[in-house]
Amino acid sequence: MTTTEPWVGTWRPHKPRGTIAALYGSPGPKYALPGLTGISKHDPTKYKAPMFSFGTRHDLASADCSPGPRYLIPSNITRGGRDGTPAFSLHSRPKEPRLFQVPGPGKYSPEYAGKSIFHSAPAYSLSGRSKEGLFNKTPGPASYSLPPVLGHNTVATSAAPTYSFCGRSKNGSFHEDLKKTPGPAAYKVVDPCIYREKPPQYSMTGRNFTPGETTKKPGPGAHYPEQVIVTKVKAPSFTFGLRHSQYISPLIVDVAE
Repeated sequence: MTTTEPWVGTWRPHKPRGTIAALYGSPGPKYALPGLTGISKHDPTKYKAPMFSFGTRHDLASADCSPGPRYLIPSNITRGGRDGTPAFSLHSRPKEPRLFQVPGPGKYSPEYAGKSIFHSAPAYSLSGRSKEGLFNKTPGPASYSLPPVLGHNTVATSAAPTYSFCGRSKNGSFHEDLKKTPGPAAYKVVDPCIYREKPPQYSMTGRNFTPGETTKKPGPGAHYPEQVIVTKVKAPSFTFGLRHSQYISPLIVDVAE
């Protein structure tokens, strides 16, 4: 086969016998794969980077539906914290911290540590009593006494019955004056309406008529709507009076005859 195309080195270009991928703009001669740029018909199996647009701001941005980018975040705050740039102020210079003065080797006395490590016998001195002992007011051996074993006030032993020479009590004795006890007339009869069904009561008052034009009616100032407790919840009220009961017997005082 003769051709007029020039030689490229040791290779002369020629037409392919079949279709190859280089003759098409798509990845393959048969398949039209989606593109990887833009958002229109992007390949769903590949990663798509975020994209931004120059569109107009929506009206919903003015509503308080979310915090959004409305917080004023300082410029030195990053996602990893504050940046390392130096910050200056008009405050005075702080004082330099002093060096910690640790005790030296000569401050220790290991020769006096024998009582703390080893067992030592008790040691006594002839020095005077310290002032702290003056406030020690603990009771001595003579301050305690054993419980008595005689009489009726015994604790550890059994006591026999004891008698005394005191006078006889008048309460419950044969010479008790029974005239001082309250009689039947001293008790007040309880109203049966308290513990039984209350019967209807009638009075001898005059007949009430329907109010007319000449009837005296209360004016606007006679009403107190703020004191109404029928339709509203009433707060608890307290008084400093005494609670009386009809079941308490009256006080009986000795009256000279």
